Amino acid sequence: MAEEAITTLRAELRSFGRAEEGFALLEMFLEVALPRLSDTVIDPRGLVLPNEMTDDRAVVQGLIDEIAADREPARRLLTAAERSYDVGDEQSRWDFTRLAYCSASASVWSKGRRTTYFEVVHHDRATYWLPDSLKAEYFDRISTKGWAIPEAWLQAIPKQPKPWWKRGR
Repeated sequence: MAEEAITTLRAELRSFGRAEEGFALLEMFLEVALPRLSDTVIDPRGLVLPNEMTDDRAVVQGLIDEIAADREPARRLLTAAERSYDVGDEQSRWDFTRLAYCSASASVWSKGRRTTYFEVVHHDRATYWLPDSLKAEYFDRISTKGWAIPEAWLQAIPKQPKPWWKRGR
């Protein structure tokens, strides 16, 4: 069975009119993708409020301060620090959405951690990688809400994944 084509969508906060648009789109994505998700994690070290965030700055700073106070002492070298979120819970989904954009590393994984659907890297790069079926569900939900799908997302061209024997080359 052939794998679905994957569309790459850039999702940095600066690419939206307001940062809150990016948050709302990520929250909606998490709702749509929930049955397909495995883990949603952030690196809790070095959380920083993005300059683009206008609403909820004080609330999100409170979350960051709470995480900093709770953080365990550093573990061994080369051990990843991850904080998981149950995005099936509305409050946890809201927290994850804002903190993902504050983190140096945040990921939304498919079941079995086979595919990354969304990732934030170095506080300023954010990307969705969506198989056609999930992208269709997501875009349908955005349209049903009456929201505009970002123009760059509509123009993004899906790419067929390489066969497994050609990957890594």
